[in-house]
Amino acid sequence: MNNLLVALDMKPSDTILLAQASLLAEKCGSKIWMIHVASPDPDFVGFEMGPKYIRDFVADELRTEHRQLQAYAAELKGKSLDAEGLLVQGPTIDMIEAEVKKLNIDLLILGSHKHGFLYEAFVGNTAVRIIKESSIPVLIVPLPEE
Repeated sequence: MNNLLVALDMKPSDTILLAQASLLAEKCGSKIWMIHVASPDPDFVGFEMGPKYIRDFVADELRTEHRQLQAYAAELKGKSLDAEGLLVQGPTIDMIEAEVKKLNIDLLILGSHKHGFLYEAFVGNTAVRIIKESSIPVLIVPLPEE
C-alpha cells in the first residue's frame, strides 16, 4: 500500500482520522495524502461575483483551512511520515474520486458521524455515497458527534 488518502472535515475529530492513517502508514511505509474539499458557496456562481466582504470571508476561510492542512502535514513529517495536504474546491464525492485516480490512492480513509433518521433521509451520508462509488477499498472510522 503506497498511498493513503484521508478525507478531512477541518473539525477536532480529524485527529482521530490522522491517528489511524499514521498507524497504517508506519506499518506499510505509505505516504499520507490529506484532502479537504471546500464546497463553493451556492449563493453566487463565480468567485468574482458577489460583494467584496463575501469574497474576503471565503478567501480567509480557505486560507485558514489551507494553513491547518499544512500544520497537519508538518506534524506527520515530524513523526518521520511522508505527508501532504490538499485543499480542493467542488462537489465532495467527485473531487475525492478525482484525487483517488490522480494520486493512485490504494486506500481511502473517511470518518463517519452518527446522524438521526431525518438527517440521513434528507441530507444523506457522504461516507455511504463514497463507498458505493469508490473504485478502491475504503476504511470508515467511527467519529464522535460534534
